[in-house]
Amino acid sequence: MSVSYLEAIREAQAHLLREAERVFIYGQDVGGKFGGAFKATKGRAAELPGRVLTTPISEYGLVGTAMGAA
Repeated sequence: MSVSYLEAIREAQAHLLREAERVFIYGQDVGGKFGGAFKATKGRAAELPGRVLTTPISEYGLVGTAMGAA
């Protein structure tokens, strides 16, 4: 059986999001309808509202969010 790299990433995301309520995904356009540049998060925002978040284009904002979440 072979699994594509993208399918493996999506399965890992789904597993972590199901298992740990504190896990979330954030980044540029990841919560949009296309699911980011590589479509790895496509449909996740609809499945898990509030846990897949699109951020503005701001490196400081991304780093601040990561530090606060940690």
